[in-house]
Amino acid sequence: MRCPFCGSDNTRVIDSRPADDNNSIRRRRMCDDCGKRFTTYEKVETIPLIVIKKDNVREQYDRAKIEGGILRACHKRPVSVDTITKLIDEVETEIFSSEEKEIRSDRIGEIVMEKLKDIDAVAYVRFASVYREFKDVETFLDELNKMLNK
Repeated sequence: MRCPFCGSDNTRVIDSRPADDNNSIRRRRMCDDCGKRFTTYEKVETIPLIVIKKDNVREQYDRAKIEGGILRACHKRPVSVDTITKLIDEVETEIFSSEEKEIRSDRIGEIVMEKLKDIDAVAYVRFASVYREFKDVETFLDELNKMLNK
């Protein structure tokens, strides 16, 4: 690792621990030449994932899109930011553990809905109404009845 202060390759790790997200390693390093300390983060490199949209357009996976949809569904609901972050992490773990290079957007939506159902019923219905493109009140009521009958 090159020192960001002097550019020397002569650095060493003085402390390692899991980062706050438990998905990366935080390392404190020290440069043997200039004596300055700095922090680096190590994260496992995942295979690039392509999402196949409803109109068969392919685009690179973007965590921010899932996060945006979930945040809109949970707007003004008693769902903490930590819970939302954990939910997104769980969705990503499920998506990437399949080791597929492509995934359909409807599969991602189903995973999100399944997890949202256990967190907040209103957020689940909000997400489902956008994701499933409810056209009328009947479709909305059908989804509510499915939820109530479980």
